[in-house]
Amino acid sequence: MQLTWLGHSCTLLTGTKKVLIDPFTPEGSVAWTDPDLVLVTHGHYDHMGETVALMKKTVAISEIAQYLQEKGVPAEGMNIGGTITLDNITITMTPALHSSRIDDTTVAGNAGVAVGFVVRMDGVCVYHAGDTALFSDMNLIGDLYHPDVALLPIGGRYTMGTSEAMMAANFVGAKTVIPIHYNTWDRIAADPVPFKTAVERTTDLTVKILKPGESVEVTPGS
Repeated sequence: MQLTWLGHSCTLLTGTKKVLIDPFTPEGSVAWTDPDLVLVTHGHYDHMGETVALMKKTVAISEIAQYLQEKGVPAEGMNIGGTITLDNITITMTPALHSSRIDDTTVAGNAGVAVGFVVRMDGVCVYHAGDTALFSDMNLIGDLYHPDVALLPIGGRYTMGTSEAMMAANFVGAKTVIPIHYNTWDRIAADPVPFKTAVERTTDLTVKILKPGESVEVTPGS
């Protein structure tokens, strides 16, 4: 599987299918990715992004899925702890500690809660934490799903910062850790290099710092 970080939290998984998570980048449109499936962690504009414009099959928490269906998007609703399989892609919805609302002034609906996802495709398991604080049950995500790669926010202020993300990396135990949700704006400025240095000095995990648009190959057990 090829994993491409497009910036902020937006991540493209390319294998037998293309899965796009949180389709927003401040630099421009991500429509060129032409995904088979879109996953949305929560309703904030910097994560919902182009979901409606893409009009692709989308997985989100039930309340957001209902909103998307009303917009004509073919959305599949689910909830925390649930697992569904679409086009041989298995998706498990995990907790995240964060607020959620739909940033659409024409809507006053409930956006449910923020979530993360465990995505299994082509034998590879990816954990995208979404926007979240550190929580100890990340241990269970590692014990249950054994992700090969973990995408963890490090920007602070609205999510956990680098110190908390170090502990999250240990809890999850994925061999490869990729920092996300940082340096998009000054309020979430963070230096990933000390994070990488500290994690790799104290564990057997590898931190890969990607530039927006940069990709890595992920294999089972990598």
